[in-house]
Amino acid sequence: MSITQKLHQITESLPPEVVLVAVSKTKSESEIAEAYAAGQRVFGENKVQELVRKWENLPKDIQWHMIGHLQRNKVKYIAGFVSLIHGVDSLRLLKEIDKRGAQQGRVIPCLLQVHIARETTKFGFDEAELTETMHIVDQGQLPHVQLRGLMGMATFTDDAAQIRAEFHYLKSLYDTFHSGREAFDTLSMGMSGDYHIAIEQGSTMVRLGSSIFGSRNMT
Repeated sequence: MSITQKLHQITESLPPEVVLVAVSKTKSESEIAEAYAAGQRVFGENKVQELVRKWENLPKDIQWHMIGHLQRNKVKYIAGFVSLIHGVDSLRLLKEIDKRGAQQGRVIPCLLQVHIARETTKFGFDEAELTETMHIVDQGQLPHVQLRGLMGMATFTDDAAQIRAEFHYLKSLYDTFHSGREAFDTLSMGMSGDYHIAIEQGSTMVRLGSSIFGSRNMT
């Protein structure tokens, strides 16, 4: 199937309240343009240099999401245009985003990444760090950051029960912090291999790459 056909098949199968982020990392601008022509407007990239280049060259109504691990010294390059930063995994990074948002005169929407997987290689807050960071934001100390919700990646495993339990835990944290916070409306969990389970567990945003574009180009 073509990119257009796969995209239509996926969008028709998703619940209406679930936002599709088309993960376009390593994909060409022509492939992104095909998805754009098919109606897709939200794309996710994991490398800052690639994200900036595609933002410069592709239509300006695209919503660009930074979905990868973001280094503090790279925030300045995307602060002026990024629509959502998914992987905010430390308070230091959040403070840098706030600083760069102030310089750009804009409030930058962010998701806090929670470590829910068994792999130690994955990034993210634990529950105590998450609570502390939410408290700091609630006090108004970071006025150029808007916390939109949480993001997490499940363990890379074929054990559906484990994946389900990890997503269930993240949803429980989201529910805890969602209460009383109007803008806190996004739970980003689920990729091509596990998004059906993520949606079952309450995801409002899925990040799909290979399901749309085929296998990843190695760079």
